[in-house]
Amino acid sequence: MSVGFKLHLPFEPAGDQPEAIQGLTKGIKDGLRHQTLLGATGTGKTFTVANIINNTQKTTLVLAHNKTLAAQLAQEYKEFFPENAVQYFVSYYDYYQPEAYISHSDTYIEKEAQINAEIDRLRHAATQALLTRKDVIIVASVSAIYGLGSPAEYEKFHVKLQKGAEENRAALIRKLIGIYFERTNADLTPGSIRAVGNTVEFMPVNERVIYRIAFDGPTISSIQVLDPVSRGLTKEVDTAFIFPAKHFVTSEDERNRALEDIKAELEEQLAKFKREEKPLEAERIKRRTQHDLALIREIGYTSGIENYSRHFDGRKAGEPPHTLLSYFPHLKDGTPDFLTVIDESHVTVPQIGGMFAGDRSRKDNLVEYGFRLPSARDNRPLTFDEFEARVGQTIYTSATPGPYEREHSVAPDGKIVEQIIRPTGLIDPELVIRPINESKDYKGQVADFIAESEKTIAGGGRVIATTLTKQMAEDLADFLKEKKMKAEYLHSDIKTIDRIDILTNFRRGNFDVLVGVNLLREGLDLPEVELVGILDADKEGFLRSETSLIQTIGRAARNVLGRVILYADVMTGSLTRAIGETTRRRAIQLAYNEKHGITPQTIKKEIRDIAESMRSEHDKTVGEMLIVDKRLYEKDPERFAKELRERMEQAVEELDFETAALIRDELYALEGNAPKKPSTRRKKKFGS
Repeated sequence: MSVGFKLHLPFEPAGDQPEAIQGLTKGIKDGLRHQTLLGATGTGKTFTVANIINNTQKTTLVLAHNKTLAAQLAQEYKEFFPENAVQYFVSYYDYYQPEAYISHSDTYIEKEAQINAEIDRLRHAATQALLTRKDVIIVASVSAIYGLGSPAEYEKFHVKLQKGAEENRAALIRKLIGIYFERTNADLTPGSIRAVGNTVEFMPVNERVIYRIAFDGPTISSIQVLDPVSRGLTKEVDTAFIFPAKHFVTSEDERNRALEDIKAELEEQLAKFKREEKPLEAERIKRRTQHDLALIREIGYTSGIENYSRHFDGRKAGEPPHTLLSYFPHLKDGTPDFLTVIDESHVTVPQIGGMFAGDRSRKDNLVEYGFRLPSARDNRPLTFDEFEARVGQTIYTSATPGPYEREHSVAPDGKIVEQIIRPTGLIDPELVIRPINESKDYKGQVADFIAESEKTIAGGGRVIATTLTKQMAEDLADFLKEKKMKAEYLHSDIKTIDRIDILTNFRRGNFDVLVGVNLLREGLDLPEVELVGILDADKEGFLRSETSLIQTIGRAARNVLGRVILYADVMTGSLTRAIGETTRRRAIQLAYNEKHGITPQTIKKEIRDIAESMRSEHDKTVGEMLIVDKRLYEKDPERFAKELRERMEQAVEELDFETAALIRDELYALEGNAPKKPSTRRKKKFGS
């Protein structure tokens, strides 16, 4: 096992990366609480952070505002730190509909969820890595601030197996069942166990292997690690540590105490409803709670058990739950001893701050109308103040830091470090202001945009247009097609795999103009784009705020010919600030290039069609191969299905969930099954 972070440098820091790395590293070592890396688009902020992690050797939490961005970041950090533990921690729901009650229509909506077993495995791998080593980077979504079992209990209930140690076969089975492994006679899946002769086999939840424990009388004679598909021997080990199959683990004594506490709370709530003359609500909560208590006593679990988590944890009313943050290292006095990096902080920080209120509003309704006990409110995400108190020294990374980052990253507890210079020498694009409305000598923004686009396309470049609504994007794309221009639109109603296809075809030049709304702001790396047209740029609001405008302008910053036309009749405050900031950055970049004799070069990025790479692999499994696979499947269905599952699991290991989903769909096709689609809503009407 590695004893520290070891950064694999694909290239040396360049531009102003060395200064940013040095400044932020010094800030960490000086104990600064808040630092902001103000990094222009394309300056390599992730590479800078990787160098800081290497310099400080701190266990690190990287927070992203969505699963896709988190997966991309995890892949990048894995490339930078191949010898260390880089883990991915996001919500494990493929589909989630929270429990709710709509009072005005007397509609109760049951919780519905589909759990992704592979992501659940990665979550366990993340928490176990944090409890067993220091060289860990966890890339997480805001799922990190939601309730998770106590790390002390989770660690306390692990099972240690030692070759040569005295251990009873039946006792081992009971131990594993006691930490929520399920016994089976079929193929092993994560968190399952089976007994075969004088051996016990099980698959832990955090890795795709089978452990075979052989007994010689009352002694463990060998611990073998098997490949789950071929069942071939991978290795033999002397020691194995097996963690619980669920994050929420409670001893029998604690469970009995919790049940008594729940009964006491029920009596209090029934008395309250009686005082308020609410017999319907009293009957609801009595039936629901007594049913749940009976199930917990008999089988240790009930649907919605998380709503009683405060009682099982032994927390007081209002106290925050344990979360992923609880698993990170802390000093003896409880001070967090890890580094927190908040990526795209202008989006992620407000998202973290907004989680608590929405959850609380929904829970208040359930409690008020007798569907849940008041303790259900304590099954919740952290408030922002609680989050602040539980994270370590923090680095915010963004091209457009928000008010929170700017206010907190000031002396004496913080600072802002700029990273404006791109290693390629590219400068921020030229900005041009044009009017929106028609005049005597001007035909309006659409006509002007078409004329400018035609010039760009004639020179071999690509063009992006941003509109204010999805309908406007579709209408503009159709209008451009009527003008014999090759155009497509892109917005959130388009499925993920289709979005990937559209972007790849755009880069390849299969069409020339891409029209979109908000999806064009962040995360798109399109070096072929020479022109960005921002229509209705003076319509102050979210899509035309200073932050959005700077992010959109950045889409033209990867091409040496990049320029942006902002169509506006009025200079709003957001426009003025965005233009001023872009002009400031251009001046810094031009001065640096002149001083160092650098000639800017357009980024050369291989056009890798993610969708096609999925399909090229998938061509062996889908489309033309489905005919071949159908024959192979019919010849030996069990073996072939196992091989496909192995490939699916490999894709998940690489955080390539799109490929994994395609292979999964092929399995459904071959087996003649389709995944059950969850209903959008399950309703029950409750009369008085």
